[in-house]
Amino acid sequence: MSEKVFKDKRCPSITPPTRAFPREEMEEMLKRWLQANVDAEREGNWTRYLGPMYTENAVYEWNIGPNEQFVADGRQEICDVALGYQMKGFEEWEYPYHDVIIDEKRGSVVGFWRQVSPYKRKDGSQICIEGIGGSWFQYAGNYQWEWQRDFFDLGNAKAVFFELAGSGVLAPVVKEKIHLQAKGKLMPGHRRIRPEPGKAEKLRNFMAMVKIAMTGK
Repeated sequence: MSEKVFKDKRCPSITPPTRAFPREEMEEMLKRWLQANVDAEREGNWTRYLGPMYTENAVYEWNIGPNEQFVADGRQEICDVALGYQMKGFEEWEYPYHDVIIDEKRGSVVGFWRQVSPYKRKDGSQICIEGIGGSWFQYAGNYQWEWQRDFFDLGNAKAVFFELAGSGVLAPVVKEKIHLQAKGKLMPGHRRIRPEPGKAEKLRNFMAMVKIAMTGK
């Protein structure tokens, strides 16, 4: 079976300024959204609280590296995959927002959040994914999102998973996901951005980088 190749047709470089909404309405949307996130974290159920806050044809995406994109197309897929499958094994994690920016003239919102695990190191520090994480939203009216694009530091995320694996605290379902990825298979909702390069090209690129690292040339 051939892999799906991601083609983004709904993410404009600049959101059309004609999508204006009352400031008060968008502030109320954010108030509801932030409370829904708190409720979802408390219960470990993101589908129940966040699912209704997307339009029926909403799109939810995030990037997984130079040639992989997660895409959930439509509210049902968002509930089943983005808020369902993808969140399995992370029921005790927290994702607190620490700032939001509202542009009512464009109907756009950018929220900045953290990804905090329930685990601590021996020195008492909380294990969390460092760097900037956030979401870019397009508001559709009726207290629902038209689309959402997440962003986070992929390198720091990988470092945390290595640390949690070494500590032996990864949930079994998370281990299954990592095993699936290690076999080169795409998880539900994941798509290639472009066809994968061949083995010869990968080897050439790797050897070129090794040469640069060793010789500086």
